[in-house]
Amino acid sequence: MGQRVDKVKRNKGVWYLAPGVKSHLFRLNLWGILFSVLSMASSCSSDVRQIDLSGNWGFALDSTDVGVSDKWFENELSGSVKLPGTLDDAGIGTPNTLMPKLEKPQVLRLTRKHSYTGPVWYQKKVLIPENWKGKNISLKLGRVIWESRVWINDQPVGSQESLIAPHYYDLSQVLTPGEHLITIRIDNRKKHSISVREMAHAYTNETQIIWNGVIGDLNLTASDPVFVSNIQVYPDVDNQNCRVVCQVSNQTSQEVRGVLNIWSQLKGGSDALSSLNREVSLAPGQQMVEFIYPMGDDIKLWDEFNPNLYVMHASIEGDGFADQHTTTFGMRQITNNDAKFQINGRRLFLRGTLECNIFPLTGHPPMDKAGWEKVFTTAREWGLNHLRFHSWCPPKAAFEVADEMGFYLQPELPVWTLDIGEDMPTVAFLKDEADRMIREYGNHPSFSFWCLGNELQGDFEILESILLDLKDRDKRHLYATTAYTFQEGHGKWPEPHDDYFTTQITKKGWVRGQGLFDTEYPSFDKKYTSSIEGLPVPLVTHEIGQYAVFPNLREIDKYTGVLEPLNFKAVREDMQQKGLLDRADDYLKATGKFAAILYKEEIERAIKSDGLSGYQLLDLHDFPGQGTALVGLLDAFWENKGVISSEEYRQFSAPVVPFANFPKAVYLNNEEFSAVLAVSNYSDTILPGGEISWELTSTMSDFRESGIVKAPEINIGANSDLGTISAKLNEINKAEKLNLEVTVGDYANSWDVWVYPAELNTVMGDVLYTRDLSEASKALDEGRKVLFNPDFNKINGLEGKFVPVFWSPVHFPNQAGTMGLLCDPTHAAFNDFPTDAHSNWQWWDLCKQSRVVSIDSIPGADPILINIDNFNRNSSLSSIFETKVGTGKLLFCTMDLSTDMSNRPVARQLLHSLLNYVKGESFHPSGDASINEIVSLISRSESDINNGSIYD
Repeated sequence: MGQRVDKVKRNKGVWYLAPGVKSHLFRLNLWGILFSVLSMASSCSSDVRQIDLSGNWGFALDSTDVGVSDKWFENELSGSVKLPGTLDDAGIGTPNTLMPKLEKPQVLRLTRKHSYTGPVWYQKKVLIPENWKGKNISLKLGRVIWESRVWINDQPVGSQESLIAPHYYDLSQVLTPGEHLITIRIDNRKKHSISVREMAHAYTNETQIIWNGVIGDLNLTASDPVFVSNIQVYPDVDNQNCRVVCQVSNQTSQEVRGVLNIWSQLKGGSDALSSLNREVSLAPGQQMVEFIYPMGDDIKLWDEFNPNLYVMHASIEGDGFADQHTTTFGMRQITNNDAKFQINGRRLFLRGTLECNIFPLTGHPPMDKAGWEKVFTTAREWGLNHLRFHSWCPPKAAFEVADEMGFYLQPELPVWTLDIGEDMPTVAFLKDEADRMIREYGNHPSFSFWCLGNELQGDFEILESILLDLKDRDKRHLYATTAYTFQEGHGKWPEPHDDYFTTQITKKGWVRGQGLFDTEYPSFDKKYTSSIEGLPVPLVTHEIGQYAVFPNLREIDKYTGVLEPLNFKAVREDMQQKGLLDRADDYLKATGKFAAILYKEEIERAIKSDGLSGYQLLDLHDFPGQGTALVGLLDAFWENKGVISSEEYRQFSAPVVPFANFPKAVYLNNEEFSAVLAVSNYSDTILPGGEISWELTSTMSDFRESGIVKAPEINIGANSDLGTISAKLNEINKAEKLNLEVTVGDYANSWDVWVYPAELNTVMGDVLYTRDLSEASKALDEGRKVLFNPDFNKINGLEGKFVPVFWSPVHFPNQAGTMGLLCDPTHAAFNDFPTDAHSNWQWWDLCKQSRVVSIDSIPGADPILINIDNFNRNSSLSSIFETKVGTGKLLFCTMDLSTDMSNRPVARQLLHSLLNYVKGESFHPSGDASINEIVSLISRSESDINNGSIYD
């Protein structure tokens, strides 16, 4: 082109064009680009440039690991299996022989129908066309666990190991035109010490299974021997340009000259932006060429509301070669100024959940966009904008869908270990995996956050060195050393070089409700602001929630793939044997609705805490491993369990959330209800000033109070207090449940409030209320009605808890293990104590001041208030039950209805309601129990109720 060509030189590990190399900047229209692409294609040939290797492959299991020494690559393999796919897909491996019983192996996780760990050999003949002679030929294996080795005919090519990126092989020197035999040995045995008990989700049977095979792309690709092998794009929003680094490979044996050209266009647009080209001289090998590419004055930025994407093209042309490479990217800038996240200068709050490689039909992640569209569409439907990939990195399809939908992702290295640094080959492997993550996924704008791994422990200096190296090389992401850690001296304050910090507790206090909801009286004006104060970087709360929900036994029929739900089936069989199966649907509904109530308060506290920058739920959907941790409002298939709708959930999980801050759940009718209204605005627009409406209504009467608060405009990123509302409650003369709803434009949110009479006229009538066993026994012998309410400290049942099982009763067996309450709200015992069928905040004090008894051995006991037991025990538990004892009638209550009653309005109200029931005409217990059976409830030891500890 009449321009002097300078050689590409290398400086400190980065290739650059030496001074004197000229750049041509000119406008290209789409036709010009198309002409360039067509000319490149013609130089390679108009024939096929890719050979799809999917289909039937020969295979052989190598369980004794003799294939290499016996040279299996020299002979054709007799078995047949389809690739891409896994042995589990094909039903190959050791068949499962376990039966559905509540035993350790069955309830730890879903069960593989077929299992195999070890080397497997795969083989296929391929015909290389004549026009591939002299081409660069690459073999791609989309995803593999863990190691692959390749032979062409009987010649070894090499090996690869990765859990998070494709395995690539350069076959240019061994594939000539004609027929060849490709042999691949895949070994899914553990190669490095990356996890505790194989729980890192890149290599685990807890969620994903340790499959053997190839998933995703499986092909051969041909290009000219001088080609663009990779493009990395580093957006600079402030300067309206990008740094573009092109990796160019010259596989010839001599120096070549060519023209390297780059251009970009808005994805889906017809016009290209400017084009830059350079004449380059390329020595044999791989070289980096860098451009500063102007994006023009009308940049379309990427974020969750406007996920604009660009395509960057790079082409190389010269004498006898031409090639083109493309990548998508987004113009976005994520910062952490003032210890808060900003996206393109606007405040960002992450509403996230975990994705732990949970795909129960296949046992592996989807490698196509369709599979990920369901995940992200559902997450968006439930108000989320963020996913954390706990100790693994998803495939490219996940990033592509997240790019298009505007999700902020946090992938991680495949590591969850307590001994970082004790095995240096593992450290080297993790560094290599980080390199692969940058190369494969670094351009995706959704790849916004990067955490090294989960709850890491060990040598933090090594973690620091990895983090600093990544931050120096790739500033497109914000980085964190670990997603929390339990290691002493760490975990409660950021590491020195963290860009953000994920934790459950700081050195100043808790930032998630699991540490508070069972120890503090319910209140709805609490924030985590004091726990966050002074943090130097943004904080994201770690794995909030983990409230267990009873198994949905109707879910069993969904498991039509490679995993058997023996855990669910075992629960079903156990409940059937105990005569409890008819309660299963009610258990699901009650525990699910209770979990939703707790998740709501978790999320609201996070959103309204000034300075907090996001939360990561564990989890919106179920986690089927680690002892069957069914903590989701959605099941493992990302489908609704039916306990709350996505519309209800978005009231508190959305860019804009109205709040009412008030100090307690229960009021007396001589009090005034007051609340401070507030709005959290993390949308992309300032909310204009206007009216905020509120309404406090009864679910039981015509009580209604309402009003309007005049609000100023609400800035983006603001948690703005907008005024105080109040309502007198003296018109309410009977215990009632109220609902407060606050509406701001198209956004609404609501809360439950209970109101009780301050004065109660409780008449005992012919009922004996007693805490004394002897007195109760005597009255029952006399045929009287007895409300027996012994001191709960003398009842050796289970500890009274408000919150349900944490995570899993199998994984964490040393907990009370109850899952909330179940009752019939229309039962006469609750005529003066309004309640839902499930636990809600008004039960807090009563649950905490109680013990829970098993009535398994008292068939005549009819439970009025059921304490739902966990699925691993399935005892019939109760806090309130009735029965006949001889000629007497007994109502037994384990909740404290005697102590400090002037300060415990809920206990006073329940006592009033129960006494009215016992003395009324509806009290007719149908079952019979002996006084000895009642005595046994007080004298038995807690160990008599088996806690089902089967994890260790």
